[in-house]
Amino acid sequence: MRKQNLLFLIESLSGGGAEKVLSVLLKHLDKTKFYITLCTIVDTGIYTAEVRKYVKYTSVLGNPQKKGLLGKILYKILYLLIYRILPCQLIYSFFIPKGNDIEIAFVEGFCTKILSYSTNKKAKKIAWAHTDLINNHWITSIYKDKKDEKQSYQKYNKIIGVSNTATTAIKQLYNINNAVTLYNPIESDNIIEKSKEFIALPSKTQTIRMATVGRFVPQKAYDRLLRVIKRLYEDGYSIELWILGDGEQRPMLKEYINTHSLNEIVTLWGFQKNPYPYLKHSDIFVCSSVSEGYSTAVTEALILELPVITTACSGMDELLLNGKCGLITENSENGLYEGIKYVLDNTSLLASYKQNILKHQERFLLSNQMIQIENLFNS
Repeated sequence: MRKQNLLFLIESLSGGGAEKVLSVLLKHLDKTKFYITLCTIVDTGIYTAEVRKYVKYTSVLGNPQKKGLLGKILYKILYLLIYRILPCQLIYSFFIPKGNDIEIAFVEGFCTKILSYSTNKKAKKIAWAHTDLINNHWITSIYKDKKDEKQSYQKYNKIIGVSNTATTAIKQLYNINNAVTLYNPIESDNIIEKSKEFIALPSKTQTIRMATVGRFVPQKAYDRLLRVIKRLYEDGYSIELWILGDGEQRPMLKEYINTHSLNEIVTLWGFQKNPYPYLKHSDIFVCSSVSEGYSTAVTEALILELPVITTACSGMDELLLNGKCGLITENSENGLYEGIKYVLDNTSLLASYKQNILKHQERFLLSNQMIQIENLFNS
């Protein structure tokens, strides 16, 4: 059987969950079966050096930080052309690698729209959806209207939802039956090994240490998590919170911590290349997100046998086995407060959650996940 040529298209390789999943997928796809090209719109992100080791890598705009003055000017002009002026059929014709057997838009939104204008009639077209597009319909501004969006998705041979909720949303929104669920590949063995790395971490100052990992963006709702922590601490609960990550909301979160004298119980650790020792030395993982697709951070916490308290988001029922491995709360500030309070009042639940997590660790085996993905490409 000849090798198939795969093209993956994504806007950048920034530090989000989808980008991390893509780096794992590209690393572990069987190179005896596939020639792989990754094309980004912008050559930025923490995973660019990693993926270059495994696949052919190209970028439409390049990295603005690596350009001189004239290069930066040309970059801005081209950026404006691609994101504001040129129609998608011209973007595909001028900038996207050609001659592939399968074309894959790895994140919903702009890349999915571009590849829907592919002129490669022989190529199978696959789109990935990493969120519940009914409850987090963030792509509206990318399309002219709902009809344009629907027509874009209907041009794909297969659409992948990363959770059953995400897949159901795709089917309902676009009236299609070719959407299937494939869970994100995770390097579970690597995560466990990295968690053993020695890092000089402070001793507990409180009875229960909670941790969370993610970008400091509105979707993650760390502002409401801080308000919840403040309420619980004022209620007399012995808790501390570690937040690992960075982003646009860092100044706002830092100001809230300082203003409300939470420095002794809340630590902003910034982005950590290896967050796993921090999770290993915690008691509970908290996800306060407004929306998720199939949370990479929650998956990694479960691999490290960490009970989870999360707001009701896409994929959480599947990840937590309908509440066997953690608590799913109403997706609101008060719901999160009541959920954490309930677990703190009933700490025996943590042992029960841990026991169930251990019973079901085989579901995170990378080899099983990759077989399903490769079967999709070969079907």
